[in-house]
Amino acid sequence: MTNTIVSSATREHIISLDKPFTIIGERINPTGRKRLAEEMRNGNFETVERDARAQIAAGAHMLDVNAGIPLADEAAILAKVIRLIQSFSDIPLSIDSSIIAALEAGLEAYEGRALLNSVTGEDERLEAVLPLVKKYDCSVIAISNDESGISEDPDVRFAVAKKIVERAADFSIGFERIVVDPLVMPIGALSQAGAGALHLIRRLREELKVNTCCGASNISFGLPKRHALNAAFLAMASGAGMSSAIMNPLHEEEMVAIKSSDVIAGKDVGCTRWIKRFREPETDSTTGAQIGARGARRRRRESGVG
Repeated sequence: MTNTIVSSATREHIISLDKPFTIIGERINPTGRKRLAEEMRNGNFETVERDARAQIAAGAHMLDVNAGIPLADEAAILAKVIRLIQSFSDIPLSIDSSIIAALEAGLEAYEGRALLNSVTGEDERLEAVLPLVKKYDCSVIAISNDESGISEDPDVRFAVAKKIVERAADFSIGFERIVVDPLVMPIGALSQAGAGALHLIRRLREELKVNTCCGASNISFGLPKRHALNAAFLAMASGAGMSSAIMNPLHEEEMVAIKSSDVIAGKDVGCTRWIKRFREPETDSTTGAQIGARGARRRRRESGVG
């Protein structure tokens, strides 16, 4: 299987179908979070640090870091946030921006091999981002849209992904360094969005042999009971060959779905991760009841009863 290697200064992480599903925490993002955006604009990163620590504690393997704030110095803020997180954690990071200068500022600040988020299929974007991937020896998320926009046809999105992989090869960037985002559509607006995404994930795995990633919550946008839909999709996508997702690790329903799919797919050898996370600790009352039961059985054996 293909291994996409990312790292901090001291910790390596492998995104791969042979490994447990990679959880990339999405919370360091001011989009739709007015208070966080204002804090980051003013150089206050208390919420950033709190959210980063909470996601790591909840089981994130990586964190996506975005500083997209209108009329702010995104490049400077992104670099500061990256340095802050790397000052208290060795978790690898995904550097997330649509602005080339911000991506490069983030890469310059980063210690290790980052995951760059992202490149798309537009020729201009490819010519701007792929040289950064080459220069900084990082991995990159490739989003399956181009000048024509986002196609509802998964086979068209596959063609865009193939174009990105082939263009990357021109820069001596191997397919193992590319993680394709197949662009999951809201199923409430497009009834075949889920089936189309699963079809595309299988093609990307089998034909391009790349690792894949998505924004997990896109599938349920606009619908009730979103966490249940997200959880079902994540488990099915993992089975189809998706190897990572940008998501909120604080949502237990989605986390359980991912970890259970790892167990069933044999990626959690001996179920050790599952047991470590979900085994209920023995309480004093439980332990006492167990000891009492064992004692009663022993007394029956000694008396010849039972």
